[in-house]
Amino acid sequence: MQPYTLSPLQRFISFSKIGLSGFGGVLPLARRTLVERDKVLTSEEFSAILGICQIVSGPNIVNLAVCVASRFGGARGAFAAVLGLILGPIALVILLATLYEHYSYIATVKGVLRGISAVGVGLIASTGLKILRDEFHYPAMFLVVAVTILCATYFHLGLGWVVLTASPLAIFLARKKAQRR
Repeated sequence: MQPYTLSPLQRFISFSKIGLSGFGGVLPLARRTLVERDKVLTSEEFSAILGICQIVSGPNIVNLAVCVASRFGGARGAFAAVLGLILGPIALVILLATLYEHYSYIATVKGVLRGISAVGVGLIASTGLKILRDEFHYPAMFLVVAVTILCATYFHLGLGWVVLTASPLAIFLARKKAQRR
């Protein structure tokens, strides 16, 4: 894949659009923008970067912005992307918090917020299914998904233990998958 070059200002604008396009979860929009629309990353690259971003501390989308923008624009690109991603939503949240403080007792406002949360769940589920679809090309990776779900839900292990448990299998299968190519 050819290097994708944008100036820091262009990165700021691009990630501002992502940040302002969704509320409470812009990961689906980031995937659509980076993989499907702009073709900056392949679907597999996006999934791999997201996997790393979910392990390190901090919001996944901010970590993703840093990884992607620094890959193509260094530290300045990463700074511009993060700034673009968070400035608009911060201003919007402050405005909405002020409005909520004054109008939270209205039944319609409560209904709108319930509807927004349902949409957020749907968007996150949709992104998860798109990422999972990539694994159909190598079904053995479903074993990693099964081990992860088992560790988290049945054994109630924390994130660190789940990662330590599932990582050796994931690394082994990823190497096998890479050798197949």
